[in-house]
Amino acid sequence: MFSSPRRVILAYKNFAANRNISHIGLGVAAMNTAKVLRSFGITVDVLPIINVAELKARLTSEVSHVVVSAPWISSADWLCLLNLHPDVRFAVNCHSNVGFLQADANGVRLVREAMEMERGAWNFHVAGNCKKFCRWVADTYSAPCRYLPNLYYLENSIPSRRPLFAGGALRIGAFGATRPLKNLMSAAGAAVEVAAHLHADLELWLSSGRTEGGGGILDAVRAMVNGLPNIRLVESGWQSWPKFRTTVRHMHLLLQPSYTESFNMVTADGIAEGVPSVVSQAIDWAPEHWKAPIDDVHEIARVARYLLNDPHAAEDGLRALEGHNREGLEAWKRHLAS
Repeated sequence: MFSSPRRVILAYKNFAANRNISHIGLGVAAMNTAKVLRSFGITVDVLPIINVAELKARLTSEVSHVVVSAPWISSADWLCLLNLHPDVRFAVNCHSNVGFLQADANGVRLVREAMEMERGAWNFHVAGNCKKFCRWVADTYSAPCRYLPNLYYLENSIPSRRPLFAGGALRIGAFGATRPLKNLMSAAGAAVEVAAHLHADLELWLSSGRTEGGGGILDAVRAMVNGLPNIRLVESGWQSWPKFRTTVRHMHLLLQPSYTESFNMVTADGIAEGVPSVVSQAIDWAPEHWKAPIDDVHEIARVARYLLNDPHAAEDGLRALEGHNREGLEAWKRHLAS
């Protein structure tokens, strides 16, 4: 029988002054996970912090578990926390699959050091928010890795699915940081192909304002669509998460053919707003018939045309996300019962 912990802290590094900014993806993920856990009677606080001192200040006697999003706290600071609070269960939760870690060599080093700390401590754990990462850690390093997935809070009243596209402006969104691993060029190419096939006027919405190693990607997309009279490229700046949800609601379809993911919040946002997504196999929790090969733009476009005409696509996505939440909740309960 599950015994609820006293109080759980989900902490993430706050890179901006305001909460709920979309580019603090870890904060949005923590807030959603906390809402799901709270809906099942688990007391959870979300804590944006800029350093370990802020975390220490919140570690009262009521706190039983702390989960820190992403490896950024130094090993020396971790050891200090473990010794000062031996009765608190700490975990560092990796929010990237193995492929994305190529962009964070320091994070890889800290994960390796965390594995060593776990061997010598009873109150510290390495975790991952996707099973593929956890399996890799276990098989490669013979080290434990707890599965603590993102949970996505679904309101009691889910908006109805958008009407099927029936002419007029076709709005397709390919949102996310401008990173090579997001495969935005393939997404844009597929959207343009869909518009050509349907003889439609296309509004192609892309995120702008957060370039992470992909400085030439938007330039390449601009060159692809330049001079095409039926294509309007909309470069959407970063918004608060509630406003971003409104933007997503405006779309007919989303494209998320990422090379590597551990969850993908945008796909879940689309489901919550009744909008389906074409995704890659990397987003493994999504419906199988939403998936297309990452390096075949024609197949991405084919799946996109199919979803645009499938009246049950959004409901399929909702069932998939609800199933992910149910399984994920059990994983969190197992961790918090320790």
